[in-house]
Amino acid sequence: MTASSHSRPSPTTALNGSPPGHGHDSPSPTTALNGSPPGGWAPGSQVLWRYRGNGPRYRAQVHIARPVTVVRDDTELLAVWMAPGTQCVKPVLADGTSVHREPLATRYLKSRATRVERWHGTGVLKLARPGEPWSVWLFWEPGWRFKNWYVNLEEPLRRWARGVDSEDHFLDISVQPGRSWGWRDEDEFAQAQADGLIDAELAARVRDAGARAVRVIEEWGSPFRDGWEDWRPDPAWTVPSLPDDWDRPAS
Repeated sequence: MTASSHSRPSPTTALNGSPPGHGHDSPSPTTALNGSPPGGWAPGSQVLWRYRGNGPRYRAQVHIARPVTVVRDDTELLAVWMAPGTQCVKPVLADGTSVHREPLATRYLKSRATRVERWHGTGVLKLARPGEPWSVWLFWEPGWRFKNWYVNLEEPLRRWARGVDSEDHFLDISVQPGRSWGWRDEDEFAQAQADGLIDAELAARVRDAGARAVRVIEEWGSPFRDGWEDWRPDPAWTVPSLPDDWDRPAS
């Protein structure tokens, strides 16, 4: 499925009053150890973006943990940057096999473990609005040629002292620079329901969230119209480290 095609708008102000891609004063990277301050995390703060496992068996466990650098954090938007080379936690099967190497029919029935790996390729900019059941990720090709947006349907982010937590909902949407879009991972969404990881009530909420996200895409609302594809990270930022207690309970 595709959205109607229009010319792309000019980039608008996105970062603390500075047009995307233009320099601005940023503090040195800091680690948010004592929770988000009343005004939000400062640009350059390093926090964790985490996902719990799916289904009753794994919902209390962290299966994905990604150290990120805060780009913007206010009442309207949390924007974070996951740099190339970041050490991340990812789920694997209990024997160490990659999840996606397991056939879909049995993928969600096998026991899980986690493994730490470096993020290869270009970095990812993640954007989330408070209370919204999805986040929007931006991907680039080498040389900063913009590739696409990716709408990750998920539980609204929940803040804790050192980051944010969510639960992935399998179904996603890919959005191309020309404004065409398409559903992603519909087969995984269906299999997760068949295997009891998503019940009928949650599945209905996910479909509703997807429909609302599609309306935003077709109307070319925020963040798609906001020029984030022209954003660049502060060269002074360092790659955040994965803390030893990456799976600590949210507090």
